[in-house]
This record gives sequence, structure tokens and C-alpha cells, in this order.
Amino acid sequence: MRVSIIVPAYNEESSILELLNLISSQKIPNIEFETIVIDDRSRDATLARLKSRPDLYTHLIANPRNLGKGGAVVAGLERATGEFVLFQDADLEYHPSEYTRLLFPVLQHDADIVIGSRISAPPVTRVYYFWHMVGNRLITLLFNVLFNTTFTDIYCGYLIYRRKLLDPRRLKTRRWEQQAEILARIVPKANRMFEIPISYFGRTYSEGKKIHGRQVIGQIIIRRFID
Repeated sequence: MRVSIIVPAYNEESSILELLNLISSQKIPNIEFETIVIDDRSRDATLARLKSRPDLYTHLIANPRNLGKGGAVVAGLERATGEFVLFQDADLEYHPSEYTRLLFPVLQHDADIVIGSRISAPPVTRVYYFWHMVGNRLITLLFNVLFNTTFTDIYCGYLIYRRKLLDPRRLKTRRWEQQAEILARIVPKANRMFEIPISYFGRTYSEGKKIHGRQVIGQIIIRRFID
């Protein structure tokens, strides 16, 4: 089974090669990884470092202009060939050692969607902002009410889904609210969905953490009632 790992990167010179080395070290029986890295017109040495180590990825996409995280994701999805898609942030907030656990429901229970949870009994989690937690739970509650699900953390960075559930050409968003759009499009088509506790090593605001709550809420409502 081939799994396409989508790695959008913007100004991640300090972590990108470490991350790709970690991905390369993951060995799971009956799983072949296709690693697709998208440099979103970084202003630092991210692209140069990527070009210096072509052995660490399957495809490298260099966006000619900055498209935002969602735009980079779309570029990666259009290149993907795997039966499943897995999203991986480039900043090491999420560790690839979780792949074995995340893919267990796919291999053993024929899952269509698997999402991580930083809230449901994670092995280790860096303490982060209280209002970030409150906002995330409110967003997750709204999604669960509108889509009749029981997720605990819809904005966890680890999401795996069966690639045929989503045509990337249909995606309308190009920034951080895109994960809400993706979930809203694939959840109604899925038969088997699972959630796996994962460790989380979040960044602070000074380290680059960004929150976009209003756009996410708007996207959930739009996808449920308009599109």
C-alpha cells in the first residue's frame, strides 16, 4: 500500500532535513511511503537544503510564488499517487514515529479516515495556551454537531484519508482553514473513521504558532450548509 506524505514547508531551514530523515527512518511492513515536499517560496535556505538532499524525498515542488499553506497542500495533492494521503507539518510539532500507530486502523480495520488527537490521552504533550485549547474544542464541537461525529481534535496536524475521497481541484480554500474544508468534504463519504492519541510538541507564538479560528468556523458552516 502506498501512502503519500504531503509536507508543505515555508521558512523551515532549521527543521526540514531533520524531519525528512525521521520520515525516511519509518519502516512499516506492507507500506510504501511517497514523500512529497512543497517549498512555498521560502525566504530562507529551506529550498537550498532540500535540493542538497534529494535522497530524502520522492518529489520536490518549488512554488514560483507563495501560495499559503493550503496552496502548497493542493500542489502536493495534485502530485500524489498513493492510496492514502498523510499530512505532515515541517516544524516537528508532530513526530513521524507516530506513523505506525496512525496507520494501524488502516491496515487492521480498513479505515477511510484516521486523525490524531492531542487531547485524547496523548503519551506526552507540551503544555500550550489555555485559550488555544478552548478555541480548538469549540471548533471541534461545532464540527461534531454539524457532521454528527465524535472527534476530539479536528485541527490535529496528523490526518490520513483515502485519496479517492477528495478531488483536490474542488478545494476552494488556500490557507489554514483548509483542513476544515477537507474534513467537511471527506467525512460524509467515509464509512470507517478512527482517532488515535498522538504526542504533541507545539510551538509558542514567538516560535511561529498561528491561530485562525474565525476563518475555520466560517469554513465549517459554509461547507455544511452552502456547498
